[in-house]
Amino acid sequence: MPISSSSSHSSGIPNVVSIAGIDPSGGAGVFADIKTFSALGAYGCGIVAALTAQNTRGVTGVHTPPVEFLRLQIDTLFNDVALHACKIGMLGNAGIVATVADRLSHWQAANVVLDPVMTAKSGDPLLDRNAIATLREALFPLASIITPNLPESSLLLGERMPETLREMRRAAERLRDMLPATLERWVLLKGGHLSGSESVDLLFDGEHMIALSARRIDTPNTHGTGCTLSSAIAALLPQADSSNPVEISVRAAHSYLQNAIANAGRLRVGHGHGPVHHFHAVWAKPEDPLSSH
Repeated sequence: MPISSSSSHSSGIPNVVSIAGIDPSGGAGVFADIKTFSALGAYGCGIVAALTAQNTRGVTGVHTPPVEFLRLQIDTLFNDVALHACKIGMLGNAGIVATVADRLSHWQAANVVLDPVMTAKSGDPLLDRNAIATLREALFPLASIITPNLPESSLLLGERMPETLREMRRAAERLRDMLPATLERWVLLKGGHLSGSESVDLLFDGEHMIALSARRIDTPNTHGTGCTLSSAIAALLPQADSSNPVEISVRAAHSYLQNAIANAGRLRVGHGHGPVHHFHAVWAKPEDPLSSH
């Protein structure tokens, strides 16, 4: 008998799946998601929706699997493992988007965190332009929360990118209008592309606009920040013991990401935009006695 998804779990350790692309450098995509799940106390699973030839400096190629094989990956996993949350990242094209939406609807996936990945940190495209409408129409209705950055919000809304906090608020409202009106669904609009000493993200459920501010950290090592934030939310949602699990999870994920960025300098990966430090709270620091073992 198939084991369906569930928003609750008895073991205390939730099973969380990432449906996204593979970044060989490990800074973004499925590899980064599973690191994040693990760091935050969840068991990570991964479904490969795309392969990239990528490093910290750019993307040189993208390959997507046949939709029949993607469907087989999803059905085989969901038929066996009770999944308590699902993070969706890079999907590549409209066929992949439609297939993911169809199977998640079939399995009634719980706690779907949708990061509408469209471009890499280097600016290389990761989603076909003709897939944006499919993303909005097929996947948005399944998402508990969507987490676009400002350039992604511009593409989703078909208008110029917000340049002020006021314009961000309006964009968050318009994005929320794209989600089911009668259900508790959230938008987390990330404001990292605005200037200023602080970065402000806006969390909005249609009624309450919550500003999450953080000191801007001067570092080139920000590869995979969007993947890390959305996967942190997915890992924390099924663990949140609260009447408002989304806000609690987003606040905790936001704090986790800031610390991961602040500790990114401990890593030496590549010559471009390096990754954040997913295991900053777990791995020994250089001055720790255990670090030499």
